[in-house]
Amino acid sequence: MDKYTLIYQMLQIDQIRKGKIVLSHDARRPTTGVEQTFFVARSLCRGPKWKFARSLARSSRRLLVWTWHRRLLLSLRRYSGCEPAIANGNRRMPSPSLALHASRAPFGLRFSPARISKGPRRGSLVLLAPIEEFVFGSVPMEARGSSESPPDQPKRGKSKTPRKAKDSVLKQKSPAEFFAENKNIAGFDNPGKCLYTTVRELVENSLDSAESISELPAVEITIEEIGKVKFNSMIGLVDRERVDEELYDDYETAKAREKRLAKAARNQEIQAKNAALRKKVKEPTPTKGMKGRGEASFYRVTCKDNGRGMPHDDIPNMFGRVLSGTKYGLRQTRGKFGLGAKMALIWSKMSTGLPIDISSSMRGQNYVSFCRLDIDIHRNLPHIHIHEKQEKKEEWHGAEIQVVIEGNWTTYRSKILHYMRQMAVITPYAQFVFKFVSDTSDKSMTIKFARRTDVMPPVPLETKHHPSSVDLLLIKRLITETSKQNLLQFLQHEFVNISKAHAERLIGEMGPEFQPKMLIKSLTDQQIVRIHQLFRQAKFEDPVGDCLSPAGEYNLRLGIIKELHPDMVATYSGSAQVFEGHPFIVEAGVSLGGKDVKQGLNVFRFANRIPLLFEQGADVVTRTALKRINWTSYKINQMQDKIGVFVSIVSTKIPFKGTGKEYIGDDITEIATAVKYAIQQCCIQLKSKIVKKMQAREQQERKRNLSKYVPNAAGAVYDVLKEMAQSHALKRKRYEDEDADLLDKVSARLITKDMLTEKLSQHVEKVDYEMALEFATQRGVSEEPREAIYIQSLDAKSDFIEFSNSIFCFRLIR
Repeated sequence: MDKYTLIYQMLQIDQIRKGKIVLSHDARRPTTGVEQTFFVARSLCRGPKWKFARSLARSSRRLLVWTWHRRLLLSLRRYSGCEPAIANGNRRMPSPSLALHASRAPFGLRFSPARISKGPRRGSLVLLAPIEEFVFGSVPMEARGSSESPPDQPKRGKSKTPRKAKDSVLKQKSPAEFFAENKNIAGFDNPGKCLYTTVRELVENSLDSAESISELPAVEITIEEIGKVKFNSMIGLVDRERVDEELYDDYETAKAREKRLAKAARNQEIQAKNAALRKKVKEPTPTKGMKGRGEASFYRVTCKDNGRGMPHDDIPNMFGRVLSGTKYGLRQTRGKFGLGAKMALIWSKMSTGLPIDISSSMRGQNYVSFCRLDIDIHRNLPHIHIHEKQEKKEEWHGAEIQVVIEGNWTTYRSKILHYMRQMAVITPYAQFVFKFVSDTSDKSMTIKFARRTDVMPPVPLETKHHPSSVDLLLIKRLITETSKQNLLQFLQHEFVNISKAHAERLIGEMGPEFQPKMLIKSLTDQQIVRIHQLFRQAKFEDPVGDCLSPAGEYNLRLGIIKELHPDMVATYSGSAQVFEGHPFIVEAGVSLGGKDVKQGLNVFRFANRIPLLFEQGADVVTRTALKRINWTSYKINQMQDKIGVFVSIVSTKIPFKGTGKEYIGDDITEIATAVKYAIQQCCIQLKSKIVKKMQAREQQERKRNLSKYVPNAAGAVYDVLKEMAQSHALKRKRYEDEDADLLDKVSARLITKDMLTEKLSQHVEKVDYEMALEFATQRGVSEEPREAIYIQSLDAKSDFIEFSNSIFCFRLIR
């Protein structure tokens, strides 16, 4: 009979079930062989058996077996299937083949951490083995009790052994799902920003739609606040009273309520003391109620325009399919991602679950298309609720979009109003009506941004790619989509600034394997790489800016005057320049003074005629205005004057930085240089105006000082003349000719003191004018500065001839 059988016979089953067995033996005297003393820790048959094993696994401790006899350890390993380790006294010598870690095997024994941390006494044995195998052995299940698991299926807890990784399954996300999970890329960071971005996307789509048919835009945007009760009724949810108040996030404990009331009482006491001492009493700040995370604010955003409208059959795909639209191509566009109202629909589905309503009508249609839909985010497909043709009750063309989203008007009110104001500056030919509707009348508002001019910029045209701006993937796509047959025709017609002679020179430079008449579809990957390398190294003419549509110096000046009412303003529109093969135009305006303008620099940034309101500090315009312009040299005080800096950049590719595309980087030298030059030109114009204003002020001061002493000087001269006339009459001193005649007139009172005063004032005016003219002549200003006047082409199909420059626009009606 071995020792394990002996141990089993010594134990009582009921005691094991009760968890009261502690096997121990004093091993202070040395023994040999099977009489080796041992120590078995307490075993708990009920409850979590693996608790201590899990705690040891978390702390990455080693479970060791101490003994002096290797032979007994090996026998224990053969019996229990465990891998003990050996330690020699206090100096541990673990064997790699015998090491045992808690995360590699389950254990059924529960040990005392204090006893294990101290280590066993010399000559003791700690055995780690499954309790079912070691204690019960082959005892039938009935003897163990119903609480124990069968021997062949031991009851296990959470094992810390690393699970085998499942085979990876290839998954695919739709574009709608990607933008739903990464909505911050499209500007939907938080509810407030989502409300702002929704308004911006709808307004910009309306402007594009109206400008595409040369219609003066008229956009009406309405934000309606929806209360909780109204929103629940919209989605068919019945309000319920709270049963367990402590369950909610906005629950206020008795201690917190007592603290809040005590603070309010102290504030009232302080205010009463200040009022008694006649001190200035501050207005008490209203106590903000606790707002739970689940208490959201919802708004209905409606945008109506007079644009082109949408075809009836295309409405579902235009709103319910992400990355599908009509603006793709190499052209100047207002959008950043091509998402438009699709992202607003995705946010509406995520926050409210309500669909979007679209009403549209085109010119010549006798019906209105109505569509109510949402989007299947996982499949990137529209889910149509209603799509029908309705009766057209009024003569109207355009689109009306209505969406209900979660938002935050309180925090983003200023941003939305600031956006509308800047949009009115850059598009003075458009009329905007902004409404905010709330249940409380004091929060409701209506702001109208009136149209100032009917001069619209031209519609931007789609252009071809410049050879220096294409990459390898784009060349392959152009080869796939081209309708040209040979290489010569492909180079001529698919790229700008490549003539036939230039294309032949390029083909000759590519190598002997290239021929002008070779089929474009037969090019190999190596040959396409060779074309790409030559495009990067060869010299090409810069693209022209005919495809761009800037706001225009005239419109920019009108917008600034209309919205800011400055004391003086200067504008400048540069010529087309190039960066990385893309043309761009920089327009700038600088104003001084004005309404609702803060002291110091106020920077207004525009990219493709849309305002940029966020991440202003890293933008090239802000850095140029703050660090690269010496305002003092232009007679402008950067700290005290109210300076408005307006810079608009238009291009076929705006080099935005960051995922949100909210600012233009400062690392492109061509754009930074053009921005600086445009602002400097505006400052030069302002300097001349400021100098003239200073001269006029000095002239007025000089005239005021001279006029101040004219009566005294006239009186003194008259007294002298009077004394001379008396001497001449008494013949004390004789005067002849003109002097005598003058004195006779003084004696006869033909010359009076008032007459001298008037003549002297007239002389001051004449001398002041002559001095100003002499100063202007010395400065080289011999004539008034000339302004360029632009005349439209004679073949323009219109009923008028237009003369315009940066200051005025004159139309001659035929």
